[in-house]
Amino acid sequence: MKSLTLVPLFVASLASTALAASSCVAFDSNFNLLAFNYGGKDYNAGTQDSWGSGTPTEITTSGRPKFDTDGVTCYLAQFYNAVYVLNADKSNPSSVYIFDAASNSWSTQSVNAGGPDMSSAVSILDHDTNVFYTMSSAKLWSLDMDPLKAKASSDAVTWNAVGTPTSFKADGYQPVMGLAQNHIHFLNTAGAGKADIFVIHFSYWQPETQTYSGPEFPAQHGQVASIFQSEGVQQEFAFFPDDGSGTFVINVENNSTRSLPGPSVKDAAATYAASITALVSSSSQSGIQYLPYSQNGDNSGAKWTKVEKLANLTPPPSSGNGNGNTTGTGGKSTGTNTAPGSKSTGNSSTGGNNNNNGGMKVGKGATAGMFGALLLGSLGVLLI
Repeated sequence: MKSLTLVPLFVASLASTALAASSCVAFDSNFNLLAFNYGGKDYNAGTQDSWGSGTPTEITTSGRPKFDTDGVTCYLAQFYNAVYVLNADKSNPSSVYIFDAASNSWSTQSVNAGGPDMSSAVSILDHDTNVFYTMSSAKLWSLDMDPLKAKASSDAVTWNAVGTPTSFKADGYQPVMGLAQNHIHFLNTAGAGKADIFVIHFSYWQPETQTYSGPEFPAQHGQVASIFQSEGVQQEFAFFPDDGSGTFVINVENNSTRSLPGPSVKDAAATYAASITALVSSSSQSGIQYLPYSQNGDNSGAKWTKVEKLANLTPPPSSGNGNGNTTGTGGKSTGTNTAPGSKSTGNSSTGGNNNNNGGMKVGKGATAGMFGALLLGSLGVLLI
């Protein structure tokens, strides 16, 4: 009887693996909403004022990644009008795929061995330096994308080890990383309404835990999206806890939090992106939705609404094993309807207890395995 029971379980597991696919939403530097790998195609839905109706423009071109992993993430390099895509091809899991939004073209950047495990990594793309910071297995890494801009180089790039956190225990920690003011804010490390901070420009772990006033965001895993500005570095990021209890926007200038409605459907596997005036959610259960957001307004009447222009697009089902951040930030700031502008310098303080001393600035710088393990394990049990 045991064998008869395990056979359908094995088949069901294979079906789940086959269905697990990848897609993501992102913005270009003019804040056109881009949807990658929906029904195997890519689309440009235009700017927020056009999302209420119409048909998106297909931008599928050759050279794109296979999007055959579960956990692909997309990051806007705002200054270069490029989108960097991580963990998008199981045959080349370490490669970085670069989408040049100005020309709708792709290039593939090879990466030397020895970096983080991208299948379990969580990353941000720093706004000023255009450097990835990635945490995997309790260790922080950096990868300099600034020399590449919007096109891959023929030379492989290398991940650099930054080190392990000194201000919190990272063993067993599933990273939740928010970026603002060139600081990485690690949530779910010190309790509700608090974060531990890494100061990027000084490669420095702030010893003091940062506390935020206002509604407390919960101490749990979730997704994060940094909110862009028309100029200057990001001042805020949005946190979407896995339980769907709300949307929490954290301002690092005044160390405060505001609470907004959570997406209408609770989906821990949803992915997110942010522009200057909108937060976007993509879920296999509710499609692509957005929450209008004013960085200077009270947002009391804001509601999640379908992006009607993408109403027919729904991402494939996910295994729900999201690693953390689902979209990124980066590059240099531009206006909403202009070509990329100049790099902003920002500052290195969150306005709290940051001590920007110590250390030097960092230089600008599974599916197949799962299938095999599942097959061998299942067959082994069947033979018992």
